[in-house]
Amino acid sequence: MQKIFLALLIGGFIMTGTFAKTAVVYFSATGTTERMAKNAAQVLGADVIEIESVHKYTSADLNWNDKKSLSSIECNDSKSRPAIANKIDISTYDTVILCYPIWWAYAPKIVYTFAESQNWSGKKLITLCTSGGSGLGRSGSDLAKFAKGVDFKGGRDFTRGSASDIKKYVEGLLK
Repeated sequence: MQKIFLALLIGGFIMTGTFAKTAVVYFSATGTTERMAKNAAQVLGADVIEIESVHKYTSADLNWNDKKSLSSIECNDSKSRPAIANKIDISTYDTVILCYPIWWAYAPKIVYTFAESQNWSGKKLITLCTSGGSGLGRSGSDLAKFAKGVDFKGGRDFTRGSASDIKKYVEGLLK
């Protein structure tokens, strides 16, 4: 009887996708996106992975009013790919929820570094952002072009959304 119960239980987990692994991967320079990503990971029961920049961005680096600030220079250079300090391996995940701030209507270039450095074959990608005003724009679909082989499900700005809103949105995309 125990074996039958165990087989039914395992079968149910497989059928409902409980064994599907999800990672919330995020880049945050100020902590806003980090909070959103960690809240999302918690309500989704997902692993959380930070994209750590070799260069730690200062407030001067993030000054969008200064054309010589590091973030301005990176955003104006389509080939810019800042280095990632930590090794990130998404090979064991079925779904990656990629979280990032919006800089000048785009994802920061380090997020492109991440997208280009992974094997996306057979994986689903959802993008979530935080923004001071411009919203997600086409940043998600732009990133999906650099994540070769990915099944891009969609993206949304969750600057003011709750963790339960994120859960509802993600679950809707994965149905």
